[in-house]
Amino acid sequence: MRAASYAGHTKGVCKANSRHPRGTTAGCKDGSYSYSTHARGTCSHHRCVKFWYR
Repeated sequence: MRAASYAGHTKGVCKANSRHPRGTTAGCKDGSYSYSTHARGTCSHHRCVKFWYR
């Protein structure tokens, strides 16, 4: 796990210093993580995106 940073061009919220598995691009609202390479559809079956990582 590593400290979070966020993609400034996204509409999601970034939680500073949150931990997430290496390689994840987003944290979903249900607590799962996404490794999606595109924003469209990310976390669509997990209550949408809560946090974006870069």
